[in-house]
Amino acid sequence: MVKAGTLDISAVTEAVESVVDPEIPVLTIDELGILRSVADEDGRVVVTITPTYSGCPAMRQIEDDIVAAVRRRGVHDVEVRTTYSPAWTTDWISEEGHRKLAEFGIAPPTALQEVVCPRCAADSPRLVARFGSTACKALMVCSSCGEPFDYFKSH
Repeated sequence: MVKAGTLDISAVTEAVESVVDPEIPVLTIDELGILRSVADEDGRVVVTITPTYSGCPAMRQIEDDIVAAVRRRGVHDVEVRTTYSPAWTTDWISEEGHRKLAEFGIAPPTALQEVVCPRCAADSPRLVARFGSTACKALMVCSSCGEPFDYFKSH
């Protein structure tokens, strides 16, 4: 257990940044952009997160994983706060996050709304369903290679 005055907030922050998204396990919550801050409030670790959308079912698991990561650093006084303002946007996904999404087979969001197949890079895929494996993704089929893939919807 961490004693008063010995909290290493940089080590705790590193631990929190490494928590993975349970729905997209190749991305950390930091790369996804939902991690807003990690702070030391008088020896209590306060982590603030913003969900990708208000009904995201993964948030409870993410909160539990954050608490576990902080406790593994010896800190037991931890609070996870959720904020909805400003609303999360796909602009918050890091460059590394975009790369990892594509490597995992999920088309990352694009500023120009031009979705390309993460397997063959062909453009103009066909939308199969507005909701894919999770509500924040759409199901697409490549117009070239015919493979189905998720597209992380921009918002």
